[in-house]
Formats: sequence, structure tokens, C-alpha cells
Amino acid sequence: MSALNEEIHDLLRFAAERAILPRYRNLADGQLMHKAADDPVTIADHECEAFLTEALMRLAPGVPVVGEEAAHSDPAVLDRLSGACWIIDPLDGTHNFAHGHPPFGIIVALADGGETAAGWLYDPLSGRFCHAARGQGAFVNGERVSAITTATDPPVAAISLLFMEEARRESVKRHIAPHYRVVDIPRCAAEQYPRLALGENDLSIFERTLPWDHAAGILWLNEAGGRAARPDGSAYRVDDHARPGLIGAASPALWDELAARMELL
Repeated sequence: MSALNEEIHDLLRFAAERAILPRYRNLADGQLMHKAADDPVTIADHECEAFLTEALMRLAPGVPVVGEEAAHSDPAVLDRLSGACWIIDPLDGTHNFAHGHPPFGIIVALADGGETAAGWLYDPLSGRFCHAARGQGAFVNGERVSAITTATDPPVAAISLLFMEEARRESVKRHIAPHYRVVDIPRCAAEQYPRLALGENDLSIFERTLPWDHAAGILWLNEAGGRAARPDGSAYRVDDHARPGLIGAASPALWDELAARMELL
């Protein structure tokens, strides 16, 4: 791994060991809160983000940080997404973590001009470390990977309906789902993107496209030879996060097929 990848790997592992794993299935009273209905946040989220923010600003002085929890407290933080910035999801899959089951992870991305330049996804329980840099391929634990499909018929699809409006949700159920073998979503982008490249899932539909969830995973999947893009084919930009809709696929052909179906919704 490059020096930067090793540095980020060490930071994510240390953050998990210090802030996340000691609280797994061990949250005390008052350490679990809710930002909104079905949107929990824990002391682990806050402590991990604080540690990573400080560490990344030391690693690259002058490059601001966009953290999920900081942006929730102060939406003006999102203005940093148009320039060079770090993007942090300190505990992706908080809902799972808070309920005492996997998967959950830490996601960090480095972006500039609205585009992701590098991304890292870390699974604290297994130690799996995915990383990618633009034009340099995708890696798992230091080994280069190429996306593979499940090779099943019909293809396997993990379709997130959580944030869709009711009419769109029903339309997806009627017109998209019957063409695939639909499986449960992991409620964790740090897990879903690896599933799309490593032969477990073929396709996924995301409605909400927040940068801390998707910036790193989209780059990693595309560098692996899969495809992640907006349903109209345009590239994902971290500074266009309010726009809904995203398709991820284990191959460009599978992506094209699903995108064509979604045009008819």
C-alpha cells in the first residue's frame, strides 16, 4: 500500500479500537440519541469523528473536513464540499451498531472540485480495508480486485426503499423488483459497495446520496470495474448530494439494464 493508504488504515483501525469497538453491544444510558426518527447517533459516532477530524487535519493542514455529525450540527459545513476536503462517516451503519449487530464501518474520502480523488472503507469487526484512488484501481487488504457478478439468473439486487416517496417505492416494487432476486439491504454503505464487487450482490438502488455514505464507495466500485452513477448516467458529485437517486452494479452491462428499466418509472 502507498504511504497514505497505510496512514489512513492505521487511523481507522485506531479509531475503531478506541471509540467504536469498546461500545459495541455495550452502550450505556445516555450514549444513544436520535437525530430524527429511525436515525440514531451514539457517543461512538461523535468520538470517532472528533478523533479522525483532528488526525486528518494534521495529516493535510489546510484541507477542511466534512464530517456527518458536524454537518448535522452546522449545515454550513457542507459548503466545503465544492473544494478540496476530507469527508468522514465515523460510524456508517449506526442503526445496526446501536441494535448490537453488524455490519457497520468507517468511511473516509478525499475530494476536490466536487469529485472523489481517493476513498477508504473499513470494517472494524473483520478488519477488511477497501481503498481506491482515481485511475489506480481498487484494493481489498492491499490486493487489487476486479468486480465479479453473482452469475445467477435473475441477478441479485439490494434495493433501498428507505428514503423513497411512497409512490416511487410502490413503482419500484411493481416494475423493478420482479426482474431480480431481491435481498435485504445491509443499511451500511461500507458493506454494500464491497458486496457489489465481491460477488455477493449484482445491483443496488440508493435513493439518498449523502457524500459520507457514497463518495468513497462509488469511486472504489468504479475502479474495480463495476459501475456506480446517477440513473441518467451522469457521474456522482459530492457537492450534488441533495439530488436523489443512484445505481450501483457489479458490471456496466447490469447497470445499463437496470437504468433502462428505471427510465420507465
